[in-house]
Amino acid sequence: PHDPIAPITPLTPFFPLPPLSSLSPPAPITPFPPSPLLLPCSVPVRPPRCPVQAWVSSLRQPEAQHRGLAELHPDVFAVGPRLDILHMVAMWQKNYKRISYAKVRTRAEVRGGGRKPWRQKGTGRARHGSIRSPLWRGGGIAHGPRGPTSYYYMLPMKVRALGLSAVLSVKLMQDDLHIVEDLELPTADPQYLQDLARFRHWGSSVLLVDV
Repeated sequence: PHDPIAPITPLTPFFPLPPLSSLSPPAPITPFPPSPLLLPCSVPVRPPRCPVQAWVSSLRQPEAQHRGLAELHPDVFAVGPRLDILHMVAMWQKNYKRISYAKVRTRAEVRGGGRKPWRQKGTGRARHGSIRSPLWRGGGIAHGPRGPTSYYYMLPMKVRALGLSAVLSVKLMQDDLHIVEDLELPTADPQYLQDLARFRHWGSSVLLVDV
């Protein structure tokens, strides 16, 4: 006899599977497109900041302007413009090698004036001891430049690095900074570089830096 206390196991419904011949073939797996990133950023970036991307071009062909993307560190290529820092760095670069050769003669170096022009008393004139005094025309110069004078001084390294980062960031924002894979050229003719810069509208002055 059936025990009324024992639980009754529910029946699992059974659905017959269709034959294998009626199943449709699996859809082909679409491969992921290749990543356009050619030069990843090798220095870790602290969150929440992220690397800045720029196009990488090639010098081998004028039309090869977009070969892929390069990741640039935001601490160097995403710095806000600092006009005060740029002015300090520009003035430093202008003056730290400046040497002024301006030099004037003092009363001791001017020729003449060895004797007293007139006696000390009795003439009614002002007293003088030499006609080469700075008070006289043709006399020596007092407190004049005594060159050569050096204007050398050094800015702190952090200020110079911040100025360079600000300039690189501004150049990248204005599309005046271009990254190339390498400096290999298809020809040794210098005219090729001039034609390439004119074709890509790089301007009349181009600076190539190998890093």
